[in-house]
Amino acid sequence: MERIMGSITNYFENKIVSHVMSGTAWTPPTTYYAALFTATPGETGGGTEASAGAYARQACTFMTTASEAENAAQIEFPVSTSDHGTITAVGLYDAATSGNLVAFHALSPTKTYNTGETIRIPAGEFTITLE
Repeated sequence: MERIMGSITNYFENKIVSHVMSGTAWTPPTTYYAALFTATPGETGGGTEASAGAYARQACTFMTTASEAENAAQIEFPVSTSDHGTITAVGLYDAATSGNLVAFHALSPTKTYNTGETIRIPAGEFTITLE
């Protein structure tokens, strides 16, 4: 898989700016969850998350430096029990189900996620930066 440079969503930008600049209370989630999309989201959210078969968002943790955060361990999605087709993006949520999309990255090239396949994101390959 390519190195994933995630763009943060408007939701996440607003939480960060409000917390840092005006002291609006905000407690970051203790766990983030990686998600796969069959239609790419944007800065306002949207997109279509994969949903067939054994698919589930995967809990992940991040290490931070002064300028970025990257996944601390490999993220591995379950072996698919049905065809999802083409995965166009990877996203990051603040909850295992529902929740808010905080970052995303459109894949190029895209990946297939069909019966018997799994998708893995190696440690250090999902990076979130503020630019």
